[in-house]
Amino acid sequence: MNAQLHYQIEQFLYRKSALCDAQDWDAYLDLFDEHCEYHLPQWESEHAYTQDPKRSMSLIYYANRSGLEDRVFRIRTGKAASTIPMPRTLHMISNVRIAQAEDGQLEVKTNWQTLFHRLGASDQFFGYTTYHLKPHGESWKITRKHIVLLNDTINAVLDFYHL
Repeated sequence: MNAQLHYQIEQFLYRKSALCDAQDWDAYLDLFDEHCEYHLPQWESEHAYTQDPKRSMSLIYYANRSGLEDRVFRIRTGKAASTIPMPRTLHMISNVRIAQAEDGQLEVKTNWQTLFHRLGASDQFFGYTTYHLKPHGESWKITRKHIVLLNDTINAVLDFYHL
């Protein structure tokens, strides 16, 4: 991949993180294609996680963007008690790797860490993510987000804004 494309993809991912940290949900959701699959698998053993969200347990699975839209609706309307108050988050992305996917999209792999603070307590989640991106105007749309959470002993409520 050329340096210019790598820079553009990094800037797209940094923007996604910043929108989530700012809780700018409309702009954040707009980065996802309406048919985007969002998957956070569950670990089956110490070194293997579930592969098929339709046959195995997942921590989070949305077959399309409407799952994320529902979570945002619940946050906005106060129907998700676990988000009152919303935590403050800081998303960090590193080690961005880009490859051409078979379907003409880009496959982008990243490492990530999210620090969060809520009700006087701070914690973190970390792992790696594989995105599938398709060109959209001057930017990109996320058509798939597959997250692997490495510290899955969860002492806090886990939601999309942590990942």
